[in-house]
Amino acid sequence: MKSALDDPRVFFAAERTLMAWNRTGLALMAFGFMLERFGLLLHTLRPSLGHVGRDLSFWIGVGFVILALAFIALAVVQFRRVLATLGPGEIPQGYLTWPGIAMNAAVLVLGCALLAYLFHEL
Repeated sequence: MKSALDDPRVFFAAERTLMAWNRTGLALMAFGFMLERFGLLLHTLRPSLGHVGRDLSFWIGVGFVILALAFIALAVVQFRRVLATLGPGEIPQGYLTWPGIAMNAAVLVLGCALLAYLFHEL
């Protein structure tokens, strides 16, 4: 179903929402990475704990990174769905709609690289 609002603010609101999900995903990724590194710090400071503390923080950190990647991917899908419903009057002429999607795709690729790094360091 196509939108009949003919108001570009609809598109800009959708784009702001996409960027907000990107920021949320980046924050979740940073938090997950910090949790993973915190376990490494605990293991270094208190080797008597063994790998239990490190393993738990590793998997919780990886979980946060995976959650972030899932939300960023879902945000791109949702944004594309919204774009499909917009009429020509709702997207300003000459305005590029792909940079937001490209930035989210780049964050997804780099997030996957972060996951690969974390598993490589295991």
